[in-house]
Amino acid sequence: MKTAHLQPADRPITAADVPMQPASWDIWDQKYRLKAKDGRPIDETIDGTCQRVARAVAEVEATPELRECWYEKFLWALRHGAIPAGRIVSNAGAWDHKPATSTINCTVSGAIQDSMDAILGKVHEAGLTLKAGCGIGYEFSTLRPRGAYVSGAGAYTSGPLSFMDIYDKMCFTVSSAGGRRGAQMGTFDIGHPDVMEFIRAKREAGRLRQFNLSLLITREFMEAVRQDTDWLLAFPLLAKEVEQDQIDLSDPERIVWREWPITTGLTLNGIGQVACKIYRKIRARRLWDAIMTSTYDYAEPGFILIDEVNAMNNNWFCETIRASNPCGEQMLPPYGSCLLGSINLTPFVQNPFTAQASFDWETYRKVVAIFTRMLDNVVEINGLPLERQRREILSKRRHGMGYLGLGSTLALLGMKYGSPESLGFTEKITREMALTGWRTALELAQEKGPAPVLEQDFTITAAMLRQRPELARDGIQEGDRVKGKVLHARYSRYMQRIAELDADLVAKLAEVGARFTHHTSIAPTGTIALSIANNASNGIEPSFAHHYCRNIIRPGKKSKEKVDVFSFELLAYRHLINPQAIPNAESAEERLPEVFITADDVTPCQHVDIQAAAQKWIDSSISKTANVPPDFPYEDFKNIYFYAYEQGLKGCTTFRFNPAAFQGVLVKEQDLANTGYRFVLEDGSEIEVKGNEEIEYDGEVHTAANLFDAIKEGYYGKF
Repeated sequence: MKTAHLQPADRPITAADVPMQPASWDIWDQKYRLKAKDGRPIDETIDGTCQRVARAVAEVEATPELRECWYEKFLWALRHGAIPAGRIVSNAGAWDHKPATSTINCTVSGAIQDSMDAILGKVHEAGLTLKAGCGIGYEFSTLRPRGAYVSGAGAYTSGPLSFMDIYDKMCFTVSSAGGRRGAQMGTFDIGHPDVMEFIRAKREAGRLRQFNLSLLITREFMEAVRQDTDWLLAFPLLAKEVEQDQIDLSDPERIVWREWPITTGLTLNGIGQVACKIYRKIRARRLWDAIMTSTYDYAEPGFILIDEVNAMNNNWFCETIRASNPCGEQMLPPYGSCLLGSINLTPFVQNPFTAQASFDWETYRKVVAIFTRMLDNVVEINGLPLERQRREILSKRRHGMGYLGLGSTLALLGMKYGSPESLGFTEKITREMALTGWRTALELAQEKGPAPVLEQDFTITAAMLRQRPELARDGIQEGDRVKGKVLHARYSRYMQRIAELDADLVAKLAEVGARFTHHTSIAPTGTIALSIANNASNGIEPSFAHHYCRNIIRPGKKSKEKVDVFSFELLAYRHLINPQAIPNAESAEERLPEVFITADDVTPCQHVDIQAAAQKWIDSSISKTANVPPDFPYEDFKNIYFYAYEQGLKGCTTFRFNPAAFQGVLVKEQDLANTGYRFVLEDGSEIEVKGNEEIEYDGEVHTAANLFDAIKEGYYGKF
């Protein structure tokens, strides 16, 4: 017998009617619910959390009347799909209980100068940043390669990877605010002499496990791979080295000229490039194969197309970007910071799983507009620990609004993720967010003033004229002084794209300035999607599976805990259509519709196509992972990255389940059941068990997979 769900005749059925699953309540309670020192809950419900956050952010407004007005509007938006990032949900309005915490998820370190003082100074700054609850990214290719001579010490350096180990240990030791372990990103230039060591670093058990790793890939390198030519591995020479050793800078066998983020004490040519010593040559395809092999086996390093990042940066006139936040959705300059927020798309679906299924565009635009003001207000309560971080975010007022639940929403609307229809929906949902956000940016600038950096005057340089030839066509010459708001609105490549849709808007932004320099990015949204959004699909992704296991850190537990979770669309289908439906059912009565696909059902090209459809209207970047099954052919795998490059993406990441290398956060029961783990006992005997079997060890019960991973990676008993 089927269950009927009654609704008022004048009210469409919506996905918001689906009850929360236990795992979602549990994660909210552990991660985001405000509690007193003695563990007493202060947030009684999730709505209580929303009220706390709305009140804290509305307090930024200028008058009591405005504070009350915007409190009500912010709370309405939070009840209709707006979800601030985890640091805001956890820390906004919680300062009486944890005063030293930040509302900012994303930061990037200042550039790490090649000296011991600078390296250790940045470790100190990073420790303070992680302690405040922020994630942080660094570029490490500014450090001399292994074996280079250090004249001040009269010795040879151990290279950048050895210093990364220091940052890794610091991050593991520093317990981030809110019970959150620190998150770091390490980036590395593809032309650095130690690039091969960076690529292979995570092959060593337990090494750099507090880092995500990404290579800074240039167009020059990609074309060298395409043409199968040599690639030069080089590092800058100090000007004093050139003079002391009388180096011939015109010798192409010894010297190559390259762009470099730090120029102090170096030798520059007429276009700002730095003289670099060539350490060795390598075939570009050999290096490419090393990257692909590591990514296939270990899911790292990731892939940042750094030329595209800088070319499309709204702040192209005042920033050079070389690093990102830990998940790659925010490419930031030195000391750059950005706050995040996502809109859950599933509540806007009316009459899901029916021929009348539709998306409520009017309410969506209203939520985007209110949420834009809300995120802008968060800048004022940033809680960042370093003065240079605070100056940076107050000057540019960056925020990154994105969405979550795209995969779930497509299923509710009856679309297959990756289909032409889904690409059109993805582009529209992103375009509408962008247009509404920039219209709000103008309104806020007219009310409160533009981002301060946009009122500054910038001197036009020869490099700027090379990057933007249209400056000269408009009569602007080298040495002229131009307002940041003009360079931002009229000459950034992204805002030129917005102008194709609304030229009047962009013209007014060039005249008035925008309230913020950046508006959008799509984050992975892992725990906010699982908790507050009832396990709607993460960010821009399809659902990983419809019933799977999530490995979570539970304070006091010696290995990660396996928690059963269900996709939001499965819960919605069971609640609204068929309570008996299950994944992979053989009987027609229990079968799910064909639109219920998972990450492994999506081809790599479809993953890239979805990302490209969104990236067109995202001014920062997107955290996106192309999941492939364990038996996915290696030769096909390699093509994913070239396809991403050709589609103009800013980055690309893949994941293939490989239990020999690591235990993922999200795991399918079938993969665990098919994987054996061997343990050596104290008497020398061995036992072999399946990954999903439970083992009692050291006074606790663990899954075999999680126990094996904790021991192998060295984190057993350290949470």
